[in-house]
Amino acid sequence: MSKFHLQDLQYTYFLVTGGAGFIGSHLVDYLVQHQAKKIRVLDNLSTGFEENIHLHLENSHIEFVKGDISDAKTCQEACKGIDYVLHQAALGSVPRSFENPLATHESNLTGFLNMLNACQDNQIKRMVYASSSSVYGDEKNLPKVENRIGKVLSPYALTKRVNEMYAEIFANHFQLELIGLRYFNVFGPRQNPKGAYAAVIPKFMQAVLDKKSPTIHGDGEQTRDFTFIENVIQANIKALFAPKMATNHVYNIALGERISVNQLWQGIKKLSQSELEVIHTEPRLGDVRDSLADISQAQNLLGYQPKVKSQEGLSKTWEWFQGFYV
Repeated sequence: MSKFHLQDLQYTYFLVTGGAGFIGSHLVDYLVQHQAKKIRVLDNLSTGFEENIHLHLENSHIEFVKGDISDAKTCQEACKGIDYVLHQAALGSVPRSFENPLATHESNLTGFLNMLNACQDNQIKRMVYASSSSVYGDEKNLPKVENRIGKVLSPYALTKRVNEMYAEIFANHFQLELIGLRYFNVFGPRQNPKGAYAAVIPKFMQAVLDKKSPTIHGDGEQTRDFTFIENVIQANIKALFAPKMATNHVYNIALGERISVNQLWQGIKKLSQSELEVIHTEPRLGDVRDSLADISQAQNLLGYQPKVKSQEGLSKTWEWFQGFYV
């Protein structure tokens, strides 16, 4: 991102949906740090936490709105007077989408369509939205390339794929500037380790703190492209101000490297000096076996360059967990 754009933030109005969540709150941090003129946070607090942004709530440039994107009026109100939208609000988790597909649909599809309409009606300059590597489904070729996808394997993956299709239609028909980011296994500070739908890295770290053996679904040889939060924030900001030719596309946002879940556990075990052993259970329904991103398109068109490698990211995350989840 150029120096001009960083200065330009001081005159710009942003909406961050899901801004009290894991990724959204880090985006809010970035915008506050770079003195954005106005940051409106929209979150229903179903999976986000006000404590993630509480340090900013007395900032005159921050406005927190408790509301749900599944309500069209809420989206319209949230987009009034806004220049750019960072759309992170969604109901995540593949297992949750099997247990409650209606709720996943309501948030991820109805909510997304509400946001597209609100962006169109309020003449938003650009919306950058969160997609997911889950859209690759049963496509077995590695690395994953944006234009080669398989059959989706879960209701969650389906909603993210349909988001991309809706975005393409709105970009072509209404000339909206839209960029989708397919996140690959994002991790970092503030990621919630609690509950049935928590991601693997915070669950492993919490297990160490609790001195309880963690669970691995399947044999643990499934691989993932784990992506530290700072890389994801960089990608969002680069996407906001990328050239117009970069819009109406989706991009893999990842590190471009993969490790197995077993290797991940061994890394955390060494980092934390834990002697715990894992418990293996049955594989989870809808889980992709292997995941690795080709990030060349994001590098070439967005200028994305992931700077934080997995081990450094794990160290930063473990340091945070030791201070917070004790």
